[in-house]
This record gives sequence, structure tokens and C-alpha cells, in this order.
Amino acid sequence: MGISTTSNPYRGYGFPAEIVNQAVWLYQCFSLSLREVELVLAARGIVVSYETIREWSLRFGRAYANSLKRRRPKPGDKWFLDEVFVRIRGKLHYLWRAVDQHGNVLDVLVLQSRRNTKAAKRFFRKLLKGLCYVPRVIVDLLQISGERFCSDPASLSN
Repeated sequence: MGISTTSNPYRGYGFPAEIVNQAVWLYQCFSLSLREVELVLAARGIVVSYETIREWSLRFGRAYANSLKRRRPKPGDKWFLDEVFVRIRGKLHYLWRAVDQHGNVLDVLVLQSRRNTKAAKRFFRKLLKGLCYVPRVIVDLLQISGERFCSDPASLSN
């Protein structure tokens, strides 16, 4: 019989793995600052500094984010591409988002101060990268900078 040589990644951190996971989960899943995570843990009787939480997030955050990404539902084969107009402090901004037929938001192109066909196509190409299938795309007949946005995803893969 051989001895198992699997090393514990949480060894030497001074806290159980459950506490480290809880801190990293709070930081990764919610828009909390490190100090807010520190306060949440302190309310539960766990005294840990925000610097320690930062170190844990740097060490375990990427692996945790990857596992969350793997658990995300697979996108459907029918996608809807929306352009939303948002007025912030009286100025019009554009927000792009892609949603599948189940209502899962696939991605969001953050606010832009003007319509930008090139950015929209780059956003769409990024969504299509790594897919093994070509989804059916429904675009709300958008006019972007006087140019019709291409609703054929195969032509965007160039």
C-alpha cells in the first residue's frame, strides 16, 4: 500500500477550508469589497483581516471562478441580441446584451456613449468563440451607425 501524496491546498493558512471557501465565495459572487467580506465574517464570529481575504482571493479565486463558470447553465441555441438605451445624468448611453431563449444573460457590453458597429461585432464574436455550434440569432432589426448589423453569426467568425 502506498501513502497518498495529495497535498492540501489550504494547509498553512490557519483557518479551516470552509472559512477560506466562504470568504472567497463572498468576494467572488457578490459585489462586496474586501472590508465588507471582513465585516460579514466578523458578524459570524470569524476574525480575519481584509488583507488575509485578499491573499485567499488571489490564491484560490481563479479556481473558484472557473468552477462557478463550469456550473453555469449551458446557453440555448436561440440567442437574442438587445440594444438598450440608458439615460445617465441626461446623457444617452448604449448597452448591449445577449440573452438565450431561457432568459440566461450570456454577456453584456458595457455602456457606450455612442453606437459602435465595430464594438458590437467584436462583442458578438467573443460570444461565439469556443462554441461547437452556430446559434440562431434574433436581432431587433437594429440600425447601427447607418449600417445593418449582420444577423448571420457565421459571417462574423472571420
